[in-house]
Amino acid sequence: MRLECELLSVGPLGCLLSQMTLHTDRLADASSERLRGLSEGLSERLTYLLEPISPIEIDADGCTVQMRSNPPHQDEGQTSYYELLVRRGGSLGLCRYSATRGNERHVIAAQVTREVFVRLIDDFVTAVQ
Repeated sequence: MRLECELLSVGPLGCLLSQMTLHTDRLADASSERLRGLSEGLSERLTYLLEPISPIEIDADGCTVQMRSNPPHQDEGQTSYYELLVRRGGSLGLCRYSATRGNERHVIAAQVTREVFVRLIDDFVTAVQ
């Protein structure tokens, strides 16, 4: 397994996480059913994020599960949410997005404590075991 993270800043209590992806060979031949089960398990585990996250779309042909905050955070015409993609071939990728009505979404940093950061890594690794 290989973890790839983009941290915009790191402080004594936490960090600003732009994206995090766990790459693994353990999902190289995963069926869409396995990915669905993995994503459902992740939605049960990732209860400590700002919003609950759950599968919203399963692409059986492409063997990808798209998960998002459900419901997303709404604030004065702006929507913010986590998106987690679970892909056959071997990756779990987490980003936080923001969009205003009528505009395209863009990646924003998620502020997480060091404890939450380590817990995310552990939960990703546990999910693909």
